[in-house]
Amino acid sequence: MADEDDASKTEDPTEKKLQDARGKGQVAQSQEVKSWAVLLGGTAGLIFLAPFMANSVRTISRTFIESPHTIPSDFDHLRRVFADLSIEIGMVLAPLFLLLVVLAFASNVGQFGLIWSVEKISPDLKKISLLAGVKRMFSSRTIIEFLKGIAKLVIVGVVAFGLALPLLADLELISQMDFIYSLDRIHTIAIYLAAGTVAVMTVIAGLDLVYQKMKHAKEMRMSKQEVKDEHKQSEGDPQIKARIRQIRADRAQNRMMASVPDADVIITNPTHYSVALQYKMEEMSAPKVVAKGVDHLAFRIREMAEDNDIPIVENPPLARALYASVEIDEEIPAEHFTAVAEVIGYVMRMRGQLN
Repeated sequence: MADEDDASKTEDPTEKKLQDARGKGQVAQSQEVKSWAVLLGGTAGLIFLAPFMANSVRTISRTFIESPHTIPSDFDHLRRVFADLSIEIGMVLAPLFLLLVVLAFASNVGQFGLIWSVEKISPDLKKISLLAGVKRMFSSRTIIEFLKGIAKLVIVGVVAFGLALPLLADLELISQMDFIYSLDRIHTIAIYLAAGTVAVMTVIAGLDLVYQKMKHAKEMRMSKQEVKDEHKQSEGDPQIKARIRQIRADRAQNRMMASVPDADVIITNPTHYSVALQYKMEEMSAPKVVAKGVDHLAFRIREMAEDNDIPIVENPPLARALYASVEIDEEIPAEHFTAVAEVIGYVMRMRGQLN
């Protein structure tokens, strides 16, 4: 069933789905990039901070090594001594810890930016369900991550062993060196091994990041039906939108037909077009169109005009021109003044309003 669902998801994810997933904290992220960043910070600390830290620790511990008999042995004094010692060593190690925290944070933000999502930390009974936990333990994703972890350890171990093998002779001689020189040599060997490990982890992290992005893109793919459903939700159901447009058109048409009894003349084609004009000489600078229609609507306008004793004048060219160029409640343009004036004059003479 899951294979069938995956097979049906052939469409690239929409921007909305990606944004919704991001809001839930579902983004492509690589744990290897985080491990690489921390390892890089540790190596940088080993190179640049280790000498300073070693000297500071040596200075702090000098009293314990050179004159331990001067340290009071009662409980209160020992408690204060170890509290002070912890604070001093913590201050020495703080730059390294701060560097690691900054790099760990930057490795996350660098992959997918800042995300504020409460869903990841919200209580979920499935997370404490024994059955769900067993399923997660034996899921394909968990197995793949386990195999990746084993492969990473093997690769890093092989590389570290290959780097350390030529240094075995130096390790045998360290016991014969002075203490200061042995520490320097151990520091150099540690940097060498750490740098080699960082180089390997750079390749692993890069490959894993590409893999995670590809996997996330595959998980976000949508079926054609999902794309259609989302389009309906965001843009509205086409059938509903068409129905709304029809209702609005019907209401506009009803309002227009209600204005026909106020018209002064109906200009017709005579059967295909009907245009109702209103002209109040004292109030209007030019006649305006109060209703217009073709075919069935044109017939309804003529029928309503007959019911209200409104004159109907046949002038096909003028009827077509007014229908095409003038909207409802608009005054007629200047190019039609002469033709309309003749019609209005004819109607007024017919009504006895003009001599």
